[in-house]
Amino acid sequence: MLHVLNHPLGAHILTHLRDRTTKPATFRTLAYQVGLLLALEATRDLATKDHIIDTPLEKVTSLVLARPLAIIPILRAGLGMVQPFTDLFPDVSVGYVGLERDHVTAVARSYYQKLPPLADKRVIVVDPMLATGGSAVQALDVLRAEGATELFFACIVASPEGVRVVEAAHPDVPIFTAALDRELNAKKYILPGLGDFGDRLYGT
Repeated sequence: MLHVLNHPLGAHILTHLRDRTTKPATFRTLAYQVGLLLALEATRDLATKDHIIDTPLEKVTSLVLARPLAIIPILRAGLGMVQPFTDLFPDVSVGYVGLERDHVTAVARSYYQKLPPLADKRVIVVDPMLATGGSAVQALDVLRAEGATELFFACIVASPEGVRVVEAAHPDVPIFTAALDRELNAKKYILPGLGDFGDRLYGT
């Protein structure tokens, strides 16, 4: 269920995201760009339905999206992946799950939740870094309990350890990532990774 982005532009963007000299303003632009590529990949198989329209010349049956989409960022870093989806999709709902990682234990603490109706929607959880997998699993658990039946997960960088944790807890959830990195270090940061995504995104 793991899908790794295979696009030369994605590789180019990721190189500059990883670069420690990249400034926050440029980092945000790059995050948006790779988010667009991931948004397209994670929605490649969205259902469509026929819709009759009048072109300037004749009536024609064409295709429109058949089901709405819901995007659920894991706060705060996940906010950096929302705009590509809201820019691309006309009928999208945005919810929020707030999880804060304890830098000593690496366990996430829940502090906020605001969700739209999730039934009959493709629900895509977005979080730039899939490290231990704990936050992803917590968020997916919450969304299942709230009625989500078609869940996806999208991130920019993933660790093999995090992927295994998500696959063990939610084997039916496809994972879309721009890169599968080597491993986690002793402090549970992804290597080679790109550092703390939220700090780099917001200059903190």
